[in-house]
Amino acid sequence: MMSDLVSWTRIKNLPGPAWVLLLGNFFVRGSYFMVWPFISVLLYQKFKLSATEIGLWLTSAALLAVVLGFYAGYLSDRFGRYPLLLSAAVLGTFAFSCFALVQSKEGFIFCIFLSTLPRALWDAPSKAWLGDTLPDAKDRELALQGLYFMVNAGAAIGPLLGLSAGMTGNPLTFFITAVSYLLLGLAVLFFRQNPIQPRQSHNPMRFGQTLFLLKKDQLFLLVIVANILVTFIYAHGDSSLIQYLTRAKVPELVGLISAMIILNSTVIVLFQFPLLRLMASWSVLSRIYAGLLLLATSQLAFALNPPDWFWGWIVAVFILSLGEAVLFANMNVHLDQLAPTALRGSYFGAASLYAIGYSLSPVVGGMILDLWGGPTLFAISFSLCLAVFFSYRHSAKLKRPDFVQLEQDWKKQAKQRTAAGS
Repeated sequence: MMSDLVSWTRIKNLPGPAWVLLLGNFFVRGSYFMVWPFISVLLYQKFKLSATEIGLWLTSAALLAVVLGFYAGYLSDRFGRYPLLLSAAVLGTFAFSCFALVQSKEGFIFCIFLSTLPRALWDAPSKAWLGDTLPDAKDRELALQGLYFMVNAGAAIGPLLGLSAGMTGNPLTFFITAVSYLLLGLAVLFFRQNPIQPRQSHNPMRFGQTLFLLKKDQLFLLVIVANILVTFIYAHGDSSLIQYLTRAKVPELVGLISAMIILNSTVIVLFQFPLLRLMASWSVLSRIYAGLLLLATSQLAFALNPPDWFWGWIVAVFILSLGEAVLFANMNVHLDQLAPTALRGSYFGAASLYAIGYSLSPVVGGMILDLWGGPTLFAISFSLCLAVFFSYRHSAKLKRPDFVQLEQDWKKQAKQRTAAGS
């Protein structure tokens, strides 16, 4: 039973490092979103770049972050979490300080690439650090749920705080983000000096060997592919849906888009923990099934809703947001359950591949809109939701490596190296 998962006692007893990650992610993500949503506006206003050029640079930077995030997870398993977390904080401080100072187009584009690296270096090691810090599975699950909540709260508040300053490129917004990363780095340093440090099992394998092991974990590979599809489907709400509504010339377009964005953030912030408490006795997979069904229902609503029915879109986005609140946090919890202790960073690093779905969604969604229209796009997304649902349902039959034996082999090898060295 998991009925005590969400309780004030459990929340208050989370150790200091967990609170650094939770509060740090809120402030960093909030200050980051004070800046990032307006980067494309600044590229157009200051440097007169075309929409294609802006899309090319932003997509390239995002893909670089995907690759680095994968490798950062492995490095944190091999060499420890702290070097990666500190590197992320230092890079973040430097990158956003540079944003405030550069004046040239080339310098600004360089800063775009530089600013995607801190999140890539921070994401997987920080989630793995939570696992190292919290040996109790319920504490770990609560912390991962809280991490997702903080990220969304920061993402919801950041653009509102940065709206006026971000649109004009005020250097103050960049410096606020830089200071957030600096404070986060100082907090990590403080807990680095703390004698009570989380224990970590190190992965002695090289990167190629780790990749080979991940390839042998059939269940994990299915989860990665399934979740790439989930992010691909979900991202249509940020890009393809807006394009569809614009082309359909729906009445009150600006008001509708604004209402959908605000509703999405509000639902996630208000409903994530009440839903978690309601589903506390459910298994993580059961929650994922529920989230997938909500996501599928939202896509069906998008496909069937008449373009001019305002409240139909609002209801569909409400269902989509409930699905997100249930689904995405529990995807992290499920991944934590799948990951062996010594490979926790590598598994969370591989989860950065989910971003492939976000990257492909605008391009593929736009092509389907051009060829067949919005209802067909969302009907396809509905079908993909069902495919992911049934893939998860049959995932238990897939093979996994013997991680217990692998851990024993590593310990034996470590003893042999110690004996040989002495």
